[in-house]
Amino acid sequence: MRLVVQRVSEASVRVEGVEKGSIGRGLAVLAGVEKGDGEKDMEYGAAKVLGLRIFEDSSGRMNLDVRDAAGGLLVVSQFTLLGDVRRGRRPSFERAEEPALAAPLFHTFLHILSRSGVPTVTGRFGARMELSLTNDGPVTILIDTKKLF
Repeated sequence: MRLVVQRVSEASVRVEGVEKGSIGRGLAVLAGVEKGDGEKDMEYGAAKVLGLRIFEDSSGRMNLDVRDAAGGLLVVSQFTLLGDVRRGRRPSFERAEEPALAAPLFHTFLHILSRSGVPTVTGRFGARMELSLTNDGPVTILIDTKKLF
């Protein structure tokens, strides 16, 4: 699983012109499920997202996680995170899991995040979505459950 996590002051997602969810302060999480991923990858990814200490404490240091900061989560599936552009100009998505297998894993990831008590919203798996956000900082973190970077 590959994740792009952005600290935001606000974020929202629209599907077919209709807002499906929004948050104020929190994290916008783009999630790509890779071939070979399983429940352990979803658990690891969720634990990393929830544990990231990227919110400022009273001293101005990034020392708080999303729970400590009373933030929310906006989580969107995005298979294009697995795009490989090492050859040519058109990305190859061979590493992205097939939708029929990726959807239940993505929903497991959402369920784990939701169980944490952090307000969690999402768009619709496999849909064309419009994401609006204000990156706060900016702070952007990359996570790969295979620990490739």
